[in-house]
Amino acid sequence: MREKVNPMNQTLDQTRPNLFSFTIANCAPLEFELAPALEAGEPPEARGLDRDQVRLMVSHYTDDRVVHTRFRQIVDFLNPGDVLVINTSGTLNAALQATRADGMPLELHLSTRLPSGLWLVELRQSDGKDTMPFYSALPGEGLDLPGGATARLLTPRDPAPDLKKDHVRLWVASLALPTAVHEYLARYGFPIRYGYVAQGWPSSYYQTVCTTETGSAEMPSAGRAFTPELLTQLVAHGIQVAPLVLHTGVASLEDHEPPYEEFFRVPPKTARLVNQAREAGKRVVAVGTTVVRALETVADRAGVVHSGQGWTDLIVTPERGLRAIDGLLTGMHEPRATHLAMLEALAGPCHLNVAYREALSNGYLWHEFGDLHLILP
Repeated sequence: MREKVNPMNQTLDQTRPNLFSFTIANCAPLEFELAPALEAGEPPEARGLDRDQVRLMVSHYTDDRVVHTRFRQIVDFLNPGDVLVINTSGTLNAALQATRADGMPLELHLSTRLPSGLWLVELRQSDGKDTMPFYSALPGEGLDLPGGATARLLTPRDPAPDLKKDHVRLWVASLALPTAVHEYLARYGFPIRYGYVAQGWPSSYYQTVCTTETGSAEMPSAGRAFTPELLTQLVAHGIQVAPLVLHTGVASLEDHEPPYEEFFRVPPKTARLVNQAREAGKRVVAVGTTVVRALETVADRAGVVHSGQGWTDLIVTPERGLRAIDGLLTGMHEPRATHLAMLEALAGPCHLNVAYREALSNGYLWHEFGDLHLILP
C-alpha cells in the first residue's frame, strides 16, 4: 500500500532524501524522481477537504519568493484589474472497454475529435492495477465496444521522432456508434484514470464549476479548485474572469512526446479583456497550460490577442517565448513533461528549480487531484 500524505503536513522528511536532484548554480533542467506518496490518489473531497482547500504555492519569478498557502486565499495574490483566463471545457467519459477480435480486453481512450469526424485514440492494456500503452495494434484492426458499437484503427499518428516506427501509441480511428457520441459516452464510458488513482470516481469529480461544454478527454485540472463562492469573491475584488475553450486530449505525454492538435476557441470578448488588461499594465493569468496554448496560438508577435478557433499544434518553448500572459496557475508536472518547457518560458529554469524544490520538500501533491502552483512576476 502506498503511504498516504496528510495534505496539512508541511514537510515529508521520510521521503525527502531521494526526492530530487537539483543543480541550481547553472539552472539545469529539472531532474527528480516523484515519490509515490506525493501522487494525489483521490480527490481532496475524499481527504476531508473542500475543492478550494488544496494547497497553493505562490512563486514570484522576478525575485524567487515562495509563499505557501491554501487555494481559497488566491484572491490575496491578485490585484483589481487582473484577468484570469479559464478553460470552460468539460470532461468526457472518454474511456471505453474494448475487445480485440481474439477476445483480448483493452481500454480505448478517446483523445481528440478531428475535423473530419474521425478520432485520435489511445489503446491501453491493464495489468490489474494500472493501464499502460498497448503497442501491438495493427492498421485496419476493428475493436468491439459496448452497446454494439465498433472502432476501426485507420492509421498511426506519427510517433515521436526518437521512437521506433512500430512504437505506435496514438491512432486515427473511426467510430460506429448507435447514438450521438456524447450520449453514448454518458451511458457506456467512464473517466480516464491512471494507476495512481486506485479507484474510479464519478464523472462529477472530473468537472470544473466553469464547464460550459464537454469535449476534453481529461480534466483541465488547474481550474478544479475554483468554487462558485470563490469566483464571486474574485469578481467582487475587481478581478475579471474570461472564458475560452480548449478540448484537451489524453495527457500521458510525460516522456518528451510533443503535444498534438487540440480544438480551441477564443471568444472576441476574452481577446478584448486580455488586450485591455495588458494595455492598462494589469496582469493576465492563465488558469492551466491549456489556456496558455490557446491564447498563444492567437497572439501576434506584438502580444495582441485575437479571437479565433480551430486546431492548434503550438508548442511553447523558452526559445519561442510567451506573448500573451504574465502569470500561470497550474498543477505540478513530471520532470519529463513537455509542459515544463512552457513553465520555463514564463519563469526560467532557475526559478523552476527553486519552486519545485519547495514543492517537493513541503510535500505538495501531484496530478489532477493534487495541489496547485501560481507563478507570478
